[in-house]
Amino acid sequence: MGAPVDMNQARAMAERIRQSKETEKRIAEKMKKIKHKLMVLSGKGGVGKTTVAVNLATTLALRGFKVGLLDADIHGPNVPKMLGVQNAKLEVNENQMIVPVEPIPNLKVISIQMALPQDDLPVVWRGPLKHKAIQQLLDEVDWGELDYLIIDMPPGTGDESLSVAQLIPDMDGVLIVVTPQEVAILDATKAINFARQMNKKVVGIIENMSGEIFGTGGGKKVADKYNVPFLGSIPMDANIVKCGDSGTPFVLEYKDSEAAKAFNEVVDNLQKVLGES
Repeated sequence: MGAPVDMNQARAMAERIRQSKETEKRIAEKMKKIKHKLMVLSGKGGVGKTTVAVNLATTLALRGFKVGLLDADIHGPNVPKMLGVQNAKLEVNENQMIVPVEPIPNLKVISIQMALPQDDLPVVWRGPLKHKAIQQLLDEVDWGELDYLIIDMPPGTGDESLSVAQLIPDMDGVLIVVTPQEVAILDATKAINFARQMNKKVVGIIENMSGEIFGTGGGKKVADKYNVPFLGSIPMDANIVKCGDSGTPFVLEYKDSEAAKAFNEVVDNLQKVLGES
């Protein structure tokens, strides 16, 4: 005979499942108020994924769209630093909902960094805790009505990406950031295959750091190979790094630069893919 069933444990498990399903229902209702939901992925680190996410969100906000930017990189949350709100802490409103920080008009931002008592504290969590944190950021944040929710994911295709893909079933799809080198292209194919395994559309490929140092054309090559849209190339510009360090979005500070024009072209192409123009 097997071990006797512990009814208290069984009831506790049933309650956790019930609560999880209720949370997922609430998240689904919140997501109905957001027109477009997009994950920003990269197959590897160091390709400037967060820089791209921040500047895409800023470009959309500057055009007058209501944009949310969720930093879902639990272990390396850099979005607050890049937007100059690294000292912001989570606050709740009268309805006990978390209030996003608004670094510029039309842009709402939330990051796990805002919940840490010290900026330099590491987040040492296993998968279930990370899933719970992302659940809370989607469920307990007062996003309101948005035109776009941009979700900056950590590099790779691990727990966080799985959680977001599962918690937002009606997501428009995935934006994949690559650099032109062959090794980055190889990692990008893994991100594409991840999206397809999760039944998420690859909305487009963005080539970052394009130019003399890393070459050019790799993003277009992988887009053509996998028959997904190529949204454009962002050229190398030292001021992009400078702005990330100083906490000012590059497209806000250097509006007339070639790289800022490239970000605008990427947004134009993204909107065409989404049927917005």
